[in-house]
Amino acid sequence: MLVSELKSFYAVARCGTVTKAAEQLGVSQPTVTGQLRQLEARYGIELFHRQGRGLQLSAEGERLLPLVERLVQQESEIEFRLRDASDLRGGSLRVGATGPFYIMQTLQRYHERYPGVDVSLAIGNSQAMLAALHDYRIEVATSAYRVDDERLHRQTIAVDPLHVVAHRDHPLARGKLVALTELARHTLLLREPGSMTRQASEALLVEAQVQPRRVLEIGSREAIRQAVLCGLGVSLMPVREVASHPDLLALPLRGIQAQMCEYLYCLCERRPVQAIARFLALAPALA
Repeated sequence: MLVSELKSFYAVARCGTVTKAAEQLGVSQPTVTGQLRQLEARYGIELFHRQGRGLQLSAEGERLLPLVERLVQQESEIEFRLRDASDLRGGSLRVGATGPFYIMQTLQRYHERYPGVDVSLAIGNSQAMLAALHDYRIEVATSAYRVDDERLHRQTIAVDPLHVVAHRDHPLARGKLVALTELARHTLLLREPGSMTRQASEALLVEAQVQPRRVLEIGSREAIRQAVLCGLGVSLMPVREVASHPDLLALPLRGIQAQMCEYLYCLCERRPVQAIARFLALAPALA
């Protein structure tokens, strides 16, 4: 009972609300609320301050959180190691990725070699995937962010040049190369703030002192693809992320070697676990 109550406390502390914590734990909101009340009543403490619909950690809750975090991580590690078998004829592997472009071939090879392992793939932004990795909710994660953290093993799995993506009827599609200065006459489609592709695109434009005629913010690769197909503008993308379509063209930048990297991460302490180690071995490891 105590472990369940502490897990509810940890989830609420990380999520900020009972609703989100219950969704993460896969239980009802009354269950989480009841466990928190039982924990506080049993020991006569106050773990949270109620502020509207949100919860703020009390001083006692702040002191307890690091201890519970270690407990949750140890429980996850024990469960994973118990499920892990050296021959990988069973078990599971949870993969997190910012997109399917750089990881699908590795997933295919892994599935073919270890068909008894249940593999799941979660898609989200880089911050969410790295947070899930640290919380032991996934085993490996891909991200375009280069993170220098002694707790993380990192290997480069792709290096991709940035190209201009345009509809084949767009004026820029008349040439084989596009100069950044040409973007000043057109509408540029950018990802949401925090996107590595957006950061790379904006850095190129600032360095070249180019201001597009208009900028539209669009929140996903798929939506940008549709926007380009509908003639709303052009975008900058890693070439491997450009979907195959007869009306889409990926045009190299003239005189610029702009590249983006994709990284594969796991926690260093979990790297020896067979299910993880063999996945890393099957993934590209570029210098």
